Amino acid sequence: MHKLAEDFKSKIKRKEIEIAVVGLGYVGLPLALEFAERGIRVMGIEIDAGRLAHINKRHSYITDVSDALLKKAVSSGRFKVAGNFSALKEAEVIIICVPTPLKGRYHPDISYIVEAVKSIARHIRRGSLVILESTTYPGTTEEVILPLLEAGGKRHGEDFFLSFSPERIDPGNKDYPVHKIAKVVGGITKEATDLAALVYKQIIDKVVPVSSARVAEAVKLLENTFRLINIGMIDELAMMAHKMNIDIWEVVDAAATKPFGFMPFYPGPGVGGHCIPKDPLYLYWKARRYGFNSRFIKLASQVITYMPEYVVERVAGSLKEKGLIEDKANVLVIGLTYKKDIRDLRQSPALDILGVLQERGFRVSYYDPLIPYLKIKQFDLKSIVLNSKNIGKFDCVIIATDHSSIDYKMILKSSHLIFDTRNVFKGISSVKVVRL
Repeated sequence: MHKLAEDFKSKIKRKEIEIAVVGLGYVGLPLALEFAERGIRVMGIEIDAGRLAHINKRHSYITDVSDALLKKAVSSGRFKVAGNFSALKEAEVIIICVPTPLKGRYHPDISYIVEAVKSIARHIRRGSLVILESTTYPGTTEEVILPLLEAGGKRHGEDFFLSFSPERIDPGNKDYPVHKIAKVVGGITKEATDLAALVYKQIIDKVVPVSSARVAEAVKLLENTFRLINIGMIDELAMMAHKMNIDIWEVVDAAATKPFGFMPFYPGPGVGGHCIPKDPLYLYWKARRYGFNSRFIKLASQVITYMPEYVVERVAGSLKEKGLIEDKANVLVIGLTYKKDIRDLRQSPALDILGVLQERGFRVSYYDPLIPYLKIKQFDLKSIVLNSKNIGKFDCVIIATDHSSIDYKMILKSSHLIFDTRNVFKGISSVKVVRL
């Protein structure tokens, strides 16, 4: 092994390194604190002034990070933050955790990665290891990041090393904190893979090296494409089952009793979060560059995207049966976040449901214990007080997100009509409950 890599390995094992985490969102902040907890110095780079202010006040803005954990890391001196890339001058390991959204419907936007890498290239010290965690299409690390880092004359293997390791954080999942989620690592070279694997072994129980960065990039996309396609399939089957007067929830539960060859997926009002709605479309886009049209990915995405509209269509139909027209009906949406018990609105289908309801003339309100105010996009709403009196004012209640803290018995007792997209009222026979 190259002497540079050998020296680097020795420093990692002695924990005599500083790790810089670029981007302190739901991936970067928990990762940074995990390293700090294990006795490694961490520099967080974050250009969002609001986030920096929260950290300096020891106040966490991430559900999975408690104020106490953040305070402990900052007070120990092992976790510091900065708003500019010049702070990278002491870092031997630089981990990139920035957003990768879409431009339009199907086009990847890796501009955050590109801008971060350009800034890193100006400040990187010799012998550093750069690791990309942001989800992206296969080839990004080798085809985009490597040339940017080498543009100033530095050479991979001589001046720096480069790897990709997909983030796998599941917000709100207490069973699988950072250190319990196996880490896939693939470098530009075997040396780069080995060094990145050694870095993650300081905090992760199981590290899985693969043959290349391209393979590691494809791993994350496979994981989320698998979920997208299966969710899209069960959503389509739910619509089909409704036409046939079949309870899809009962069908799935019965099928799940088979001990092999079946994995249960359940329908819902759509898919939210930063990963599943977007990541497979990165793969779809890249495949098109090779002349391959992934029909499964596109169809599943289209089905899932349609679900909020389908929910509203079903609600409108149920109200019509009661003699209520759309612009005369009051509808309450319960749960706005994309996932239960998580304060995160990214790509939440509940917001799409609210939007479609408004477009069709319904009078809408919402309740979410985690979102007291909604002032984004076209919305300027305040969460109602959830009690029997208020529930009774609405012609229909839509359960869009099934937060654990909600009193569903009270909702069932006080409502005139409930459209349940999450099977909260499983096993309850009531003329007022309509399931997805």
